[in-house]
Amino acid sequence: MLKIGMIGLDTTHCPAFTDLLNNEKNPHYIKGGKIVAAYPGGSPDFELSISRVGSITRQLEENYNVKMTGSPEEVAEQTDAILLTSVDGRVHLEQFKRIVPYGKPIYIDKPLACSSGDARQIFELAQQYHVPVSSSSSLRFSEELQQAVMEKGSIIGADTYGPMKIEPPLPGLFWYGIHSVEMLFTVMGAGCEQVSCTVNHDHDVIVGKWADGRIGTVRGNRTGNNQFGALVHRGLGTAFVDCQKGTKPHYASLLEEVMKMFLTGEPPVGMEESMELIRFIEAANESRQTGKTVQLGERMARH
Repeated sequence: MLKIGMIGLDTTHCPAFTDLLNNEKNPHYIKGGKIVAAYPGGSPDFELSISRVGSITRQLEENYNVKMTGSPEEVAEQTDAILLTSVDGRVHLEQFKRIVPYGKPIYIDKPLACSSGDARQIFELAQQYHVPVSSSSSLRFSEELQQAVMEKGSIIGADTYGPMKIEPPLPGLFWYGIHSVEMLFTVMGAGCEQVSCTVNHDHDVIVGKWADGRIGTVRGNRTGNNQFGALVHRGLGTAFVDCQKGTKPHYASLLEEVMKMFLTGEPPVGMEESMELIRFIEAANESRQTGKTVQLGERMARH
């Protein structure tokens, strides 16, 4: 039974993950480990972070007997594996630097980082200390999306959609935009070479061109419904994916994959794809500001 630590108690994922691991009566209970220690954290300049810390801390202490610590380092010392759940991607590199020397496997909740430079430093540190690390949106592991990807036939393109609220101080699409982008990469894989974005008050439409000529799009909505879905295009037909259709919570499917990594050391999402995904969002943010197409290769050279 792994002793698991949690760093950053400012997202609804914290009580959800803890209940899945610590509550055997949960219908989607995941065996293999329990949350035993946590560091509350919180970003004072981000209201959606700091306003949640107190209530989530109390939930974990009172309902699950999770021990609170005074630093990320104390969490790393007391546990076998770590969930870095801080909702503010800007702080992930700094927190990661403090815990990676302890050599424990680490899952970083989305977004991995809020810049491609930070993302690269995280993975360079992981390699230096030989630490398994992975990051992902839970939408990647939607049962419906995974099923559509596994069907026969070569994928020639995809269109994904979902809510895309902008939430300063996080830059542009690094708040909710990452979900639909992650869905696109789940279908298309790595290999995007350029990104352009059309934006107005209510919508973003992001177009990515892959090196093999395939086109993938992301539609982000700030009005209308808050549903996630996709169209997966193959030579003989197009499959519609409704991510609200399944009965299993997306975060339960995600946490199952994270636990596999904690036990085997094999990350569910590769390093190169994760870094490219962050560059994709970074490039989309630049395009939505300038109206220009951004070459991802140019951004790689800069970072």
